[in-house]
Amino acid sequence: QVQLVESGGGLVQAGGSLRLSCAASGRSITAYAMGWFRQAPGKEREFVASINWSGIGTTYGDSVKGRFTISRDYAKNTVYLQMNTLKPEDTAVYYCAGEGAKYRSSSSSPHDYESWGQGTQVTVSS
Repeated sequence: QVQLVESGGGLVQAGGSLRLSCAASGRSITAYAMGWFRQAPGKEREFVASINWSGIGTTYGDSVKGRFTISRDYAKNTVYLQMNTLKPEDTAVYYCAGEGAKYRSSSSSPHDYESWGQGTQVTVSS
């Protein structure tokens, strides 16, 4: 099974930017759709973005459309989440996730993802 490790979280002022990374090890994630989710205290896990195995198809949650961009680097076996124009409501723990079956379209449902990272905290101050 693949291991996913997120990095790049931190404290940023509103309007700022962060780039999260999700490094995969144990196997290649080339043929797998990948996603980002987030969870704020007291709230359910929320879909943020996903990218299909080819890297061509991307999907975003309504609250981050136009501000966040998901991408992947096949050579580095890594997925990224570029977050711009951050808002205090973006504060959450961000999780990287990988689908369990090859060549599937990306999904916004956490139930379709088999592998999860430990999460990285993003805090946006007003």
